[in-house]
Amino acid sequence: MNDLENWLSDSAILSRKSASELVFEELRNLIVSGRFAEGSKLPSEAKLAAKYGVSRPIVREALRSLQILGLTETRTGSGTYVLAAGGGGDIRYGDYSARDLMEARPFVEVSAAGWAALRRSDDELSRLLHLRDQMEEEENTEAWVRLDSDFHGLIAEASKNAVFRDIVDDVREAMAQQSGLLTALGPRRQESNEEHRAIVEAIRKGAEAEAQAAMEIHLRKVAAAVSRIIGIELR
Repeated sequence: MNDLENWLSDSAILSRKSASELVFEELRNLIVSGRFAEGSKLPSEAKLAAKYGVSRPIVREALRSLQILGLTETRTGSGTYVLAAGGGGDIRYGDYSARDLMEARPFVEVSAAGWAALRRSDDELSRLLHLRDQMEEEENTEAWVRLDSDFHGLIAEASKNAVFRDIVDDVREAMAQQSGLLTALGPRRQESNEEHRAIVEAIRKGAEAEAQAAMEIHLRKVAAAVSRIIGIELR
């Protein structure tokens, strides 16, 4: 029996409350430590589900998150393969790392939310309210992530600052990938809905400082979730 077979035979019992995150964390650690070497093929969904005592959809969410982080790739009809044996904590979403995003976003989006409270049009407010309601009703993760991207883009647009608008537009794909990771592995979707509601309410009232504070709280909680899930310190 080889090392992989020994590992698979050692059953693991997980709390179902955060099963996807726990499966993801162990697989990520096995990749980063080099136990699952670069180029190696991961066990099948069925074998991983049996090991952890969870459903295949839970395993699928964990594998999808590894792929979002660029640690693996899934080849149709073949399986999931390790792309990198070590990440050094520099998780990337395309051209930007997690650290890049979380260091830069507060400097753009907090100010944008404040200006949006002062400058938004009635049409932009109506669209924000509609997006807020859609996110609270949406159950599909991928659809919710698209709405989340639209929400942050619209706030930047409503700020009437072309620099803020263009910066947010440029990083929207990276933000969407990060949002997809957080919503797949934890309770962030419901928490984000509540935080978004506070942001929209401040913008509706035209309360600049309140809108800035609400956005700052939202981004701080996103950063904390990112830090916990991908294992790097974000300040």
